Amino acid sequence: VQLVQSGGGLVQPGGSLRLSCAASGFTVSRYAMSWYRQAPGKERELVATITEHSIYTNYADSVKGRFTISRDNDKNTVYLQMNSLKPEDTAMYYCNGRNSLFDYWGPGTQVTVSS
Repeated sequence: VQLVQSGGGLVQPGGSLRLSCAASGFTVSRYAMSWYRQAPGKERELVATITEHSIYTNYADSVKGRFTISRDNDKNTVYLQMNSLKPEDTAMYYCNGRNSLFDYWGPGTQVTVSS
C-alpha cells in the first residue's frame, strides 16, 4: 500500500495549487479520503474529507469556499484544489485513506504561501 503525494510548493498569497494523492494497493473509492495539514508548532488538523463513493464532502471552516476535494476513480487518485491561498495555509499537507479496518497516510507535501 502506498500513497504518493505531489503538487506542493511555494505560491504567492491569492494563488492556487492542486495537490495530488495517487494510491496503490487499495481502491480510493472504497475509502474515506482526507487531507490533513500541520503547521510548525501546531497540531495536525483535518482540512477536507470525501466519503466512500463520494457521497459527501466536508471541509474545515477555515478553507470552505476556497478548497475543493475530489477523486478520480480511474486514476485511483484524490486531489485537493486550493484557491485564494493565504499565508496561514502554509503547512505540511498529508493525504489519508481510512475505513473501518485500515488507516493509510501519505508522506506529506509542503505548501508555503508567501510573497
